[in-house]
Amino acid sequence: MRRQLLAAAASAGGLRIVRAAPPPPVRIGITAVFLDDEVGFLRTWRDWLAQRLLRPVEFVTRANYREVIELIRTRGLDFAWVCGYPYVRHRADLRLVAVPLWQGKPLYRSYIIVGARDENSRSLFDLAGRIFAFSDPDSNSGHLYPRVALIRAGRDPDTFFARTFFTWAHRRVVQAVAEGVAHGGAIDGYVYDVVAELQPELTARTRVVERSGEFGYPPIVARRDIGAEQERAFFDALSAMTIDPDGRALLRRMHLDGFVRGSAALFDSIADMMRADTRFREAKTARA
Repeated sequence: MRRQLLAAAASAGGLRIVRAAPPPPVRIGITAVFLDDEVGFLRTWRDWLAQRLLRPVEFVTRANYREVIELIRTRGLDFAWVCGYPYVRHRADLRLVAVPLWQGKPLYRSYIIVGARDENSRSLFDLAGRIFAFSDPDSNSGHLYPRVALIRAGRDPDTFFARTFFTWAHRRVVQAVAEGVAHGGAIDGYVYDVVAELQPELTARTRVVERSGEFGYPPIVARRDIGAEQERAFFDALSAMTIDPDGRALLRRMHLDGFVRGSAALFDSIADMMRADTRFREAKTARA
C-alpha cells in the first residue's frame, strides 16, 4: 500500500526523488616509478583502494615531480607519491601520510653507476670530464645527492662533467649508461635493484661504483588542507595492504614490504643537502 501511495504521489508530481551525487574520486599523483606492467598494475591497485575507501580512485600520472607537486599545491590532487627532495622543498604545502618499507626499512640509497666495461671508474669522482645522466632535477637520489657530494668535496657540479642531461626516469638512467649514451649516472637504488631482478640483462651492462648513505624513502604526501578523516582513511588503506591477500600481492609487484607512518626526521639529511646546494648556488651567483 505504501509503495502504491508513493507511486501515485510521484506520478501526480507531488513527490520529488533526489539521488545523492556520487562522491568525487580520490586523486593520487605519481611519476614513472613503476617497473612492471604499469597500466595494469595501477588499474588493479586503483580498484583495490576504491574498495577500501568506498570511493572511486583515480591515478594521475605525470612525467616529472615538478608537475605532480604543482598539481597537489593547487588542489588538483589529494595525495601524491613523490621524492624526499620535493617533499622537503615544499613541506609547508604538504602533509606526510606514509613512507614505504623497502627491505624492512623506510630507507633507500642513491647509486652511482658506470658501464660494465669501464674498469677505471671506482667512484663519482672518477667521472670528471665525462658525460653523466641524472634522472630528474627534483630527484634526491638522481640529482641532489651527486651534486652535493661534489660540492662537499670542493668540486663545482656545474663544470665537473663534460656534459649532463636528464632522462626523466630512473630506469632510463640505466639504459643510458648501458647503451653508452652516458659514461655514468645517478639512480634510485630501489629502482636499480628491482630492474636487476626484472631485466638482469640490462643491469649486467652496468656496474655500481658507489652507494650513498641511507635516506628517507620517497613518501606519500597529501595536500596541506586535506581533511583529517580522509587522510586517516587513506593511510589505513595503505597500511592494510600487509594483512590482505590481494594487498600483499600488490606489494610484491612493487617489491615493497608495506607502508608506515614515518616521520619528517627521516628526511633531515635531504634537507641538509638541499641547504648545502642552496648555499653553493647563492655563493656562485654572488661571485658572478
